[in-house]
Amino acid sequence: MRRIGGQTLLARAIESAFATPSVLDVVVSTDHPEIKAEALAHGATVIDRPADIAGDTSSSESVLLHALGTLDVLPQITVFIQCTSPIIDPTDLQGAINMVASGAADVSFAVVPDHGFHWTCDEMGAAHASGHTAAIRPRRQDREPRFRETGAFYVMDTTGFLEAEHRFFGSVAVAQVPEEHGIDIDTEADLELARWRLARTAPVSGIDVDALVTDFDGVHTADTAYLNQDGSEAVRVSRSDGMGISLLKKAGIHLLILSTETNPVVTARATKLGVEVAQSVSDKATVLNQWILDRGLDPARVAYLGNDVNDLDAMNQVGWPLTVADARDSVHAAARHRLARPGGLGAVREAADLILAGIRAERTPETTPDTSEPHPSEAVPAR
Repeated sequence: MRRIGGQTLLARAIESAFATPSVLDVVVSTDHPEIKAEALAHGATVIDRPADIAGDTSSSESVLLHALGTLDVLPQITVFIQCTSPIIDPTDLQGAINMVASGAADVSFAVVPDHGFHWTCDEMGAAHASGHTAAIRPRRQDREPRFRETGAFYVMDTTGFLEAEHRFFGSVAVAQVPEEHGIDIDTEADLELARWRLARTAPVSGIDVDALVTDFDGVHTADTAYLNQDGSEAVRVSRSDGMGISLLKKAGIHLLILSTETNPVVTARATKLGVEVAQSVSDKATVLNQWILDRGLDPARVAYLGNDVNDLDAMNQVGWPLTVADARDSVHAAARHRLARPGGLGAVREAADLILAGIRAERTPETTPDTSEPHPSEAVPAR
């Protein structure tokens, strides 16, 4: 349930699976009510996991065998994915499925190459070379790689797995994935590394949503204000932001400005834009959830654009949390996408353009599907 790139790890895994052409259904096994609710919210089927296989020492195989035993119809191929691997490319997963479906392997699983020199220590603490000769130090590019499991996915012939009751049986192939996809989250440091890497490897060209909710200060404005002698405030806004809002209104996108401030300038700007506004809001998440409910919106199809820590709870309620370029670091960590423009300098327009691009992409007719044989990923027999 930890969030990365604006989504829970579970949601990312489910979406990657559903984005894989050959995957017909996604089943989540859990005994946790919040995990169950999150899985259902993202279209997965949930199997209630019995207590005897829900402990820390329970094996993955025991869970898989139980899950398969609950199905009325067994799939030809079983794909086991783990949400602690936050970057699962559907293309890589499809390639591994192709390997098993074609009969080239009974099992295919995600790996990254490892050219390192490995050592082991005996019970006395003495180090011994493992997989290489200590006296010979070839260059990295001259060394035969080993392959490290990423833990992201394991693709198995179902009948073979049920007979073996183990995920490595028959002919086994490795599906090599890019090194940047090989993160396996076990520690807080792993989580932070995954967030940093994801922010730099997940370009966004369009956002498919029905609503945009924004903070005001630091989003529609720079994170500053002009203070007059009488104590009143004035702010600078972007005309391009106004045009972006106008285009979103014409496209039928629901809009709301949600601000903790009690300042006439917020109302004045919202009135000028013709946008709903809620001010003096101390609990943005509660107000946002009620606004979404009142309009019958799906939270997963709502974007929220924020910049500071008082936006975090609201950002965690929607499918597309966004940040302006000059947002706080902790807020960037909660975002699904970080905009290139800072607040007050076209950030709202940038968000609008992404939403409009998503609308255009959704309305573009699909091209004729390619019926040729799918090209397998870099999958090679394991040694």
